[in-house]
Amino acid sequence: MAAASPPLEALVAAELAEPVEPRVSAMAAAIAAFYPGAARAVLFYGSCLREKQLEGLMLDFYLIVSDYRAAYGKSWMAPANRLIPPNVFPFEHEGLVAKYAVLSEADFLRLNGPETLSVSVWARFAQPSRLVWRADDEAARRAVAAVARAAPTLLDAAWPLFAGSDPLDLWRHGFQLTYSAELRSERKGRAVSVVDADPERYRRFSEPALAAAGIALAAPVPPEARRRALRRWARMRRAGKALTMIRLAKASGTYAGGIDYLAWKINRHAGTAIEIKPWQRRWPLLAAVTLLPKLLRRGAIR
Repeated sequence: MAAASPPLEALVAAELAEPVEPRVSAMAAAIAAFYPGAARAVLFYGSCLREKQLEGLMLDFYLIVSDYRAAYGKSWMAPANRLIPPNVFPFEHEGLVAKYAVLSEADFLRLNGPETLSVSVWARFAQPSRLVWRADDEAARRAVAAVARAAPTLLDAAWPLFAGSDPLDLWRHGFQLTYSAELRSERKGRAVSVVDADPERYRRFSEPALAAAGIALAAPVPPEARRRALRRWARMRRAGKALTMIRLAKASGTYAGGIDYLAWKINRHAGTAIEIKPWQRRWPLLAAVTLLPKLLRRGAIR
């Protein structure tokens, strides 16, 4: 008899604890130092996890704080983070550049679960990530519990619209659905490549994540479950694309140089050659709004 798969939280805890390049840990500690008394955990995620050469790349972090008032005081950024999470900021340290998103512990737990129409957090944390800084053992425990919600949320949302029996295909299908629920600049096939970059990882996570979601992959999908899923994904696509625009507007007040980052990311992932003009840097929100229709027509974002 094959050995039982480790419980999902144990797998998540082991993955989050895997070592990273020392400069990544140093950057995470530097980010946390900007929020004394509020910072609880810093997680490193995204395509840079697979990169050994970090110069010239934009590293991605999530900073988890106890609450927004503790993080920002009476600043307008506290209600902005609470009403339209997350706030996103640029960061530089020891020759590396990054952006970090800020969420409270409560929002990080909630946004990794099925109770939200926004896919942006659970779609990312169903993928590999690392816990690169923590305030204490309780902060680490809460981070593990939150991240452990992401994979079951993804699989549960995707399964009613899936016709197959291979767990890896279900992961691929799930990521394709989440990419369609946001304005994304990645080339077609990017969602599939997420799984194909480390198929053994997704095989290892499949059984415990499916069990946590209560999914028997071989069981037929009830017609009503499929209809509910179609309606839910339609709502998530509408919400996700609208939220992208709202977050762009908010970023014009929190992210210096955000329009340049937006152009860089689209050029990198979509193979375009967007050049930002001086007026677009001065009026980044207007620039983003005027760029959007052109990028949609050209298929640079979807």
